[in-house]
Amino acid sequence: MRNRSLLVLTTVLTTGALTLTACGSRDDGGKDNSKGGTTVVIGVDAPLTGSLSALGQGIKNSVDLAVQTANKNKEVPGVTFKIEALDDQATPATGKANATKLVGIKDVLGVVGPLNSGVSQSMQADFDKANLTQVSPANTNPSLSKGDNWGKGDFKRPFKTYFRTATTDVIQGKFAANYLFKDAGKKKVFVVNDKQTYGAGLAAIFSDEFKRLGGTVVDTDSVTVKETDFSSTANKIKASGADSVYFGGQYPEGGLLSDQVKKAGAKIPTMGGDGIYDPEFIKASGEANDGDLATSVGYPVEKLPTAKKFIEDYKAAGYKDPYAAYGGYSYDAAWSIIQAVKAVVADNKGKLPEDARAKVTEAMAKVSFEGVTGKVSFDEFGDTTNKQLTVYQVKNGAWVDVKSSTFED
Repeated sequence: MRNRSLLVLTTVLTTGALTLTACGSRDDGGKDNSKGGTTVVIGVDAPLTGSLSALGQGIKNSVDLAVQTANKNKEVPGVTFKIEALDDQATPATGKANATKLVGIKDVLGVVGPLNSGVSQSMQADFDKANLTQVSPANTNPSLSKGDNWGKGDFKRPFKTYFRTATTDVIQGKFAANYLFKDAGKKKVFVVNDKQTYGAGLAAIFSDEFKRLGGTVVDTDSVTVKETDFSSTANKIKASGADSVYFGGQYPEGGLLSDQVKKAGAKIPTMGGDGIYDPEFIKASGEANDGDLATSVGYPVEKLPTAKKFIEDYKAAGYKDPYAAYGGYSYDAAWSIIQAVKAVVADNKGKLPEDARAKVTEAMAKVSFEGVTGKVSFDEFGDTTNKQLTVYQVKNGAWVDVKSSTFED
């Protein structure tokens, strides 16, 4: 984390019934002297403070649970896993600084995160240069895995170290457009985005598909992250005659936009992607927003038989914050790193090789297991092979799943 011979993570992860102090890099080649074994650190990068901390804390806690489960079960003989959690504050500059810190801790053999696609863009190159595996449970922007020209059909993986357990916006944006046009029967949508990598990209994919289906994008506008007055946009939406709004962005702005659209007199639903699928979206709106819609990656964790133990263990651990939208994907991301480490150790006569980071990256491409969210494996671009998505609707002040399916591009 910092330049010193003995690194001890000063942040104590307090989980109610459970308190864990995580240790980081050592000069003894990763040896955990207290137990006579080898220490492997899994980094975590997420917004642990600020408006998106509800999602970030769920990511961190879920990785922590995976690490503790691996240690309890002795998943990798002779190896003790620990975490190093860093707060990126949902900003690319902080994310890049965190990437540098994590690369500098030689015991870190994999990183889970970040939440935001824009933050990930600032981190990928540093991880790749260090052969350090990165697995995001939440990034959905296609360019992260298929390059900037993916929209032209020119797929080129930019970084061999990048993987994700969440499906991409190519799938999510089209899935949302199909639901809004065919299932919800909306034909005239007003599209708004927050000018960020995730939001603008998702809104563009949604718009193209909605128009392809025969719908009309009556107008577009953008808002600025962390601003709170969207009345100008709301008035434009009201005057446009749109029967729906699609918002590419996160829940702090999305909830306020929904609120102000309804206050402007447009009693129409606001729809968005996984960035707005959080209880905080509902809380941000003073107006009742029943009928608003969101898509999110995967099926509802609570309804997956494969997630039953995860939910029970998470509750038993006493974490203060919920696992939120990406908890299951974060656990699976961490477990994929653990499985890659397991394969590398097994192939090297029970010990980590000198080039452990590079070997773990190679092993990640072959990882395959039944995880919390279903089958976990990666394609040639590092993207998840799991393309399940769900539409949620606000009913009586809470998100309720209304349609789940596998959607192919």
